[in-house]
Amino acid sequence: MQFTTRTLNAKKSIALVAHDHLKTALLDWCKTNKNELSHHNLCGTGTTGTLIKNETGLDVKPMLSGPMGGDQQIGALIAEGKIDILIFFWDPLNAVPHDPDVKALLRLSTVWNIPVATNQATANALIQSQIFTNEVTIAIPDYQKYLTDRVK
Repeated sequence: MQFTTRTLNAKKSIALVAHDHLKTALLDWCKTNKNELSHHNLCGTGTTGTLIKNETGLDVKPMLSGPMGGDQQIGALIAEGKIDILIFFWDPLNAVPHDPDVKALLRLSTVWNIPVATNQATANALIQSQIFTNEVTIAIPDYQKYLTDRVK
């Protein structure tokens, strides 16, 4: 696979996702970091996004609930280059019925090389990094080259 670059603007598009047992933890993290988050475009899976919006006053665009397709919606936005950061408090100890969607979301984040925080420690590290507030360039797959090579 060959790579090209993508610039993430200083104002990021951030997806907020949490499994049921970690929604409160993500909500608390968002409350603590409300000022920093308020400078970015936010979206979240249905329940999580709505909870954060209602409890913090942050402008969060809710997608569908994860099991109803919200994880896939966010994954599609990642593939389209419309999500810059994923903050996903996932629970590795509890199986969820939509586990394949969760794995696909994490896989797409890796394929498209976007910063991902999967717990409070990595979310804290990410929000304190220059990636969160500055324009940065990331390497991404050169999809046009990939497609051209495949249809020869």
